[in-house]
Amino acid sequence: MARTVIPFGPQHPVLPEPIHLKLVVEDEIVKEAIPALGYVHRGLEMLVAKRDYHQMIQVCERVCGICSMIHAVCYSQTIEEMMGIEVPKRAEILRVIWSELHRMHSHLLWLGLFADAFGFEALFMQIWKIRERIMDINEATAGNRVIVSVNVIGGVRADLSQEQRDWIESELRIIEKELKEIQSTMLNDYTVKSRTVGKGVLTYEQAWELGAAGPTLRGSGVKSDMRMLKYGGYRHLDFEPVVETSGDSWARGAVRFREVLQSIDLVRQAIAKVPRGDRDLAAKVKGNPEGEGFMRVEQPRGECVYYIKASGKKNLDRMRIRTPTFANVPPLLAMVPNCELADVPVIVLSIDPCISCTER
Repeated sequence: MARTVIPFGPQHPVLPEPIHLKLVVEDEIVKEAIPALGYVHRGLEMLVAKRDYHQMIQVCERVCGICSMIHAVCYSQTIEEMMGIEVPKRAEILRVIWSELHRMHSHLLWLGLFADAFGFEALFMQIWKIRERIMDINEATAGNRVIVSVNVIGGVRADLSQEQRDWIESELRIIEKELKEIQSTMLNDYTVKSRTVGKGVLTYEQAWELGAAGPTLRGSGVKSDMRMLKYGGYRHLDFEPVVETSGDSWARGAVRFREVLQSIDLVRQAIAKVPRGDRDLAAKVKGNPEGEGFMRVEQPRGECVYYIKASGKKNLDRMRIRTPTFANVPPLLAMVPNCELADVPVIVLSIDPCISCTER
């Protein structure tokens, strides 16, 4: 049977990320997928030569706007560990609150796009309507909807008053109620299941061997989440990873939906743990980092790794980032073969690709 090579991307109507795949097709069945990356590379890691280590927080936030808070946390924690800085508990808890709000709005953005990918536009609009409440919380508490810029080396620059914390909890109650109203549609509707169940299956063994990360990994039954390491403020909270076992596009969507509800619980726990009397937001920082640092955190898409090398100067010698989408590309290439061509957009979207993260 004759084979045809069909280019998928870097721009595609139902894929909001500039990923490019060459699909080798026999009839309507995909036999192989060959990736091509590099369309949006920006050289952000090289800016360590021009920006000092304090200024690099703003650069790291712009690696990816959707998970900017968690990029900043990972970078800050790496420097803090290198310099032996003890971050105040209040700052650690506040970092958790903003991090989980970012995880929620990232997952809700993806869930909306996922619904739109298989033609469920009403569900898409409803999910993004819910997401707007998260964006309003970010704007009211940090001054910006997406890149909140609250992290500094040693802590945070902004606080949450009691009134703000009460308001956040009231908004979370509304968000939780509205999410549960669409939960059955998102997970059990015939339209959703017909486009996701059994599509793009990644087995437990494949997920483990190919190094998948985040919901892509947990959707295949692997119980792995960097928050289990209890880094930062997570050591004060109760946490258990969300896991599904079917390994298909439906499972990856279900993990993300359930993680939004879990993030609501984590924000509530964090708000309850904000110290009453301690108002310290940041430790004093003296000198410059020296040596090597390595840190892992859990972004919405999975494990993010920062490696930093410094020699006691205000500018770092090296910064290297390993993002979750980079880890999830090999698993994606294992999902696509033997699927129908029409299922490719949904399967690709099911790993929640972030090419700006990957190509920095």
